[in-house]
Amino acid sequence: MTALGFLYPGHSAEDDYPRMEQMLGSDVRLQVVHTDIGEDAHRVDALLEMGSPQRLAAGVEELRLAGAEAVVWACTSASFVFGWEGAHDQVRTLARTAGLPASSTSFAFAHAVGELGASRVAVAATYPEDVASLFASFLKASGAEVVSTQGSGIITAAEVGTWGWDEVSAMARAGDHPDAEALLLPDTALHTAAYIHDLEQELGKPVLTANQVTVWEALRLAARRVNAPSLGALFTKEPVVQVQG
Repeated sequence: MTALGFLYPGHSAEDDYPRMEQMLGSDVRLQVVHTDIGEDAHRVDALLEMGSPQRLAAGVEELRLAGAEAVVWACTSASFVFGWEGAHDQVRTLARTAGLPASSTSFAFAHAVGELGASRVAVAATYPEDVASLFASFLKASGAEVVSTQGSGIITAAEVGTWGWDEVSAMARAGDHPDAEALLLPDTALHTAAYIHDLEQELGKPVLTANQVTVWEALRLAARRVNAPSLGALFTKEPVVQVQG
């Protein structure tokens, strides 16, 4: 059994995690602990407070007691808003506090883009344009070329959490770009686990979503690779097999 821990801000799309646990179809357990988000707003000052060390530290002990082997801050906006270096500091502090390997959804996106071998990406975000542009800057700092960025102007995670297939697919289609090798949908408040396969079929390219890459990142930290095609191209790489000579 591999136990993975997630610090999830508030309550919006956390039911993606038990859904993904079922979709993984293996001995992987996804443990979610909710953090206090303070003000629910996709606004820089509110996001900096949401991702502060004390808010993240509050849920760490529960994950440790649950036997988590790694912990991921399951929030995109309240990690990339700190910038490339600040987001590294956030994760290092979390790792020290937890005594476990740690990461965040923003780094999960960067690592997942690398895993797919995609050099050019498009961003279709729920956020206002100014916050979406900060995510694009973070991706550029990771080495990715962002060919287009589109924000949807949604201020609260609570509103994002009410979106279903119609809204998600419309945002994805509007934010895609013909030059992009992958489409990224940030925001862990957005329900996407049930839609990834259909989105990839519709767009004809890999789609990376916040909760999907967050789980993949936790598996990466735990040195696990799971083949789960229903979770998209990111989960279709077979485990490496070493042939003994």
